[in-house]
Amino acid sequence: MALLGSYVTLGCSGLRVSPLALGAMTFGDESWGSSQEESFAITDRYLEEGGNFIDTANQYNGGASEETLGSYFAGRPGVRDRVVLATKFGATPDPSDPNAGGAGRKAVLAQLDASLRRLRTDYVDVYWMHMWDRHTPLEETLSTLNDLVRAGKVRAVGLSNTPAWWVAQAATTARLRGWECVAALQVEYSLLARTVEGEQFGAARAFGLGITPWSPLASGVLSGKYSRTRTTAPGSGRAGYAAPLLTEDTFAVLDVLERIAHDLGTTVAAAALAWVRQQQPVTSVLVGARNLDQLEKNMASAAVTLEPSQLAELSALTAPELNYPYPLTESVGIGFQQGDTTVNGVTSTAFRRA
Repeated sequence: MALLGSYVTLGCSGLRVSPLALGAMTFGDESWGSSQEESFAITDRYLEEGGNFIDTANQYNGGASEETLGSYFAGRPGVRDRVVLATKFGATPDPSDPNAGGAGRKAVLAQLDASLRRLRTDYVDVYWMHMWDRHTPLEETLSTLNDLVRAGKVRAVGLSNTPAWWVAQAATTARLRGWECVAALQVEYSLLARTVEGEQFGAARAFGLGITPWSPLASGVLSGKYSRTRTTAPGSGRAGYAAPLLTEDTFAVLDVLERIAHDLGTTVAAAALAWVRQQQPVTSVLVGARNLDQLEKNMASAAVTLEPSQLAELSALTAPELNYPYPLTESVGIGFQQGDTTVNGVTSTAFRRA
């Protein structure tokens, strides 16, 4: 079987996607990312290993990412229909026009048409709302996306960078109105960014949504290029994002990742990606690459499975501090409700005032 050839359905949709999705944010700008030639080679290699889920956005490199993918598919008849192609809307293409960006009907329709032209296709498989729009009524966004699905321009819809309360409202509204369901969430998630385990993961479980983490290597901090003795990465396009994360707590995580990677005969990046992939309810992990070597190292993670003890050790190092009411419900609430009993495998001690 190809390395990425074990597929899973994306949330409430019937789309089958590979365990690693190829993020195309680097495509089309060789000043920090990948040239067209390198982008084509990366995509070829990803597809060779059974990968079928490619993710971009309307604003990546000013549209050059979508244009690069459009050129790739145009030169390879039949390949586009075998790929689950995702792009995003929301970022404004014209900063002087207040209606050019966001999630209003006018903006969504215009942005999709522009994306389809750049991608040289007549539909996208997943259309993500790139970020919550506080100014647009939820019903306007959802009804527009539903219309696009009915028109055949979009196959499934998803939400990225959106508060969990809005996600729950959107999922519920779509079901009650008979509109296209929200299939999945795209969230920042890594060993160094785990607060989504509270609200967003809770919403995903409640509504059967898929989860596609972005930045699973924390802007390259967990890629293996950094350690206690390597605190700079010359030539890295994301060094500025990485610098604030290089703390003692991070070095402690990297120490353990290096040991686990050595024990498993793999790389730090593969071990870090395997941790993300093995978390519930993660569906498909977004990995980016500026060159083939980075892609190979990232794809290698699909063959890595961490032992329960290794998962637990890493998880304990970065357990997130969740917002209220989680501290209260976890420390007091269980015993407060069920006393000295075990319910659904959860054992508690009754809450007693001191």
